[in-house]
Amino acid sequence: MTSASAPAGRVLLADDDRAIRESLERALMLEGYEVLTAEDGVQALTAAHAEPVDLLVLDVMMPGVDGLGVTRVLRAEGDRRPILMLTARVETSDRVAGLDAGADDYLPKPFELDELMARIRALLRRAAPASADDGERPEPVLQVGDLRLDPAARRVWRAGREVELSKTEFDLLELLARNAGIVLDHPTIYDRIWGYDFGPDSKNLAVYISYLRRKLDAPDAPPLIQTVRGVGYTLRPQEG
Repeated sequence: MTSASAPAGRVLLADDDRAIRESLERALMLEGYEVLTAEDGVQALTAAHAEPVDLLVLDVMMPGVDGLGVTRVLRAEGDRRPILMLTARVETSDRVAGLDAGADDYLPKPFELDELMARIRALLRRAAPASADDGERPEPVLQVGDLRLDPAARRVWRAGREVELSKTEFDLLELLARNAGIVLDHPTIYDRIWGYDFGPDSKNLAVYISYLRRKLDAPDAPPLIQTVRGVGYTLRPQEG
């Protein structure tokens, strides 16, 4: 037994703005994280290849290789460590570009420090390996219409076609699949997926839903995820 408590996790933080980088480094360290920093995408890739880190926080706009480029390289190499994007871009299409590159979450600037910490904790919780007992049976595959979701393997198929999802996308789809036919309101989804309610003005959930639809719904297939306006979302196959 050691006298010092174990660190909350090891984070690689990459941002070319020195003031932001140093202030976030201090804040993360105060929360108990071990922090590695990088000034640009090249340094971030070098550190990611050389250091055992639990999570990456990447600014999108960096000289040389930007945050999107770093994410694409790591995902192409099969690196599945969670990535949180920081972006000053406010357009939904720009934020979706981060998810398309393989990021697990994004946070638009300026942001509240509490929200950043909440998202980091949520990503680390979902990335932590499950503690399985020897006698525990694997979870059954979920089937909703022509959607098949394997919680143990974290794989998804729609109409026989496998769909690649990020950690956050998979967790959101799994939550909806486990509650198929039930309308889940925004606060419930935020609490279950992010562990934090970002409030009525947040576009975070809407972006993830739209991105899941883009990945899941073929042009000739009926949509799986239904919007119940003013309430939330439900997974409910429509008969074509």
